[in-house]
Amino acid sequence: MIVCVAEKPSVGEYIAKVLGANQRKNGYFEGNGYQVTWTFGHLCALLDPQEYTEQWKAWSLSSLPMIPPRFSIKVFGDEGVHKQFNVIKSLIEQADEVINCGDAGQEGELIQRWVYQKAGCKCPVKRLWVSSLTEDAIREGFAQLKDQSEYQHLYEAGLMRAIGDWLLGMNATRAYTIRYARGTGRDRQVLSVGRVQTPTLALVVKRQAEIENFVPRTYWELKTKYRDTLFSAQIPVEEGEYAITSLEQGEALVNSIKDEPFAITSVEKKKGIESAPKLYDLTSLQVDCNKKFSFSADQTLKLIQSLYEKRVTTYPRVDTTYLSDDIYPKVPATLAGIKDYFPQVAPLLPLKADGKKGSGSLPKSKKVFDNKKVTDHHAIIPTGMRPDGLTADEKKVYDLVALHFIAVFYPDCEVSNTTVLAKAGEMDFKVTGREVLLPGWRAVFENVQSDDVQSTKDDADNTEEESKSLPAFVEGESGAHEPQLKEKTTTPPKYYTEATLLRAMETAGKTVENDELREAMKENGIGRPSTRAAIIEKLYQRKYIQKQGKSLRATEVGIDLIHTIISPLLKSAELTGLWEKKLREIERGEYTAQQFLDELKEMTSGVVRDVKSNKAGMVCPVCRQGRIIRGNTRYGCSRWREGCNYAEPF
Repeated sequence: MIVCVAEKPSVGEYIAKVLGANQRKNGYFEGNGYQVTWTFGHLCALLDPQEYTEQWKAWSLSSLPMIPPRFSIKVFGDEGVHKQFNVIKSLIEQADEVINCGDAGQEGELIQRWVYQKAGCKCPVKRLWVSSLTEDAIREGFAQLKDQSEYQHLYEAGLMRAIGDWLLGMNATRAYTIRYARGTGRDRQVLSVGRVQTPTLALVVKRQAEIENFVPRTYWELKTKYRDTLFSAQIPVEEGEYAITSLEQGEALVNSIKDEPFAITSVEKKKGIESAPKLYDLTSLQVDCNKKFSFSADQTLKLIQSLYEKRVTTYPRVDTTYLSDDIYPKVPATLAGIKDYFPQVAPLLPLKADGKKGSGSLPKSKKVFDNKKVTDHHAIIPTGMRPDGLTADEKKVYDLVALHFIAVFYPDCEVSNTTVLAKAGEMDFKVTGREVLLPGWRAVFENVQSDDVQSTKDDADNTEEESKSLPAFVEGESGAHEPQLKEKTTTPPKYYTEATLLRAMETAGKTVENDELREAMKENGIGRPSTRAAIIEKLYQRKYIQKQGKSLRATEVGIDLIHTIISPLLKSAELTGLWEKKLREIERGEYTAQQFLDELKEMTSGVVRDVKSNKAGMVCPVCRQGRIIRGNTRYGCSRWREGCNYAEPF
């Protein structure tokens, strides 16, 4: 008998239907030579510290660092979880072969491997790897099963991620809580520290401090109106400085040009193109859904996961915006499958996949198809199944995915960029404008008039310049003009929203607007696309951050935690990003799990050592009310003015 293990009941039921395993049993389906069962996500987890040794049950600095000689797993959950695990175990014990039908990603691989290990699986294991749950995709996947050994590096990367989170999370949380937390016993506040969670929180705290400490500066802008068009003065300045820093200076400049004729010195027109928005990876979808619909990252993940399980979109937990070459021949069928869903766009859809240019042909661009940019899965796209029975929120997400998919097969948008230079007296002026000549891919969004999709179209028109056409200026013309001096004030950085925090996590805290550069930096991001939403949710749950409108604000508890943490490693987005890079290298077989584990152990020991050697911030051992502060040569109590005489040299 062949035993198939899916990641959740709904997926297992559909796989059973495709395989013809139609007899429902207790916790599985059977038929046609198959038994199809399922997990409930994480059935197994690493042991808790006290399950390794009784010495780790009590929280004490002397027991740290906790580094088990060998990590072990347990079945984790309620009675229902244990019951389902026993079903899986009994089936595997009698199986001739097991097929891993879990989520086709790092986390899904780890979930399944742990279950097989705990169940004592001895028979051969094959891997089903699909990017969608349509019947055709599942049948194709079963025809191309691979041996489990081909995914060993993927499993090792997932295992090292879990062990790394355990080592740093357990040890750092205990060390900082014991040393620095307020209260005692059961009333003591737990200071939760995590490998990804803490640097993410540090980003929010740092941005908040920049805003609160921001000192506004006043400056002036000089513009002049000519033929109902505002030209900006071009005054050379040092980077980060402002040309006009006083009203007197600005008025003097106005007086120097107001009676001078305004002369056009150059009119330059250049044709340009705008490519269609890229296909979605999970992070970019979460960013857009937060901007357009105020969906949280976690909400978007749940919606796109539901669309995947309803078989109308492909696997969602991806970090690429590209498709592999083998998808190209399937695109016409996918487009044909959804054309009735978008009747306004249907007449414009190219349906012929011949790789040529011209009417009716489906272009094959490197901006869309690139095997080198695709690893385990391609970008999120529709499957071609008609999306019936969607909730209102699911429809919003589906429409974004589908319209981006349609748009990438349209021609580029052709524009005319105009730059006009002028002079008044000795001062140079400039204005730029842009005119859309041929809408190309923009027609996709212009032809769909729903409010939800309209927001996508509006997003494409996100600058004033983009829609600003200029009068027909002629080089050499001149005339009167009206100088204008406007007072301006510098503004602080903006608070993070979930959208901008996701982007910051993706690029290890660096502000990157360019799509290509951001794509290149993904390997060094904090966390993975599939885990970032959960990290943000944890920060909410632990009351380290909160929402005010769309803005994310660090709470006093969150700020105190970041100020308490002395280890730069735990707060550094960049260092955590480098760690993520090594995990990806393990996936590719370019770095060994043992090397990474050795680094983890050394890192964990260093974090604990730093806490043990630094007494600043501890509760005073004399008065039990103040905190230990560090002077020039010795430690003292923060309540020394109130008479506490604690002092200790260092």
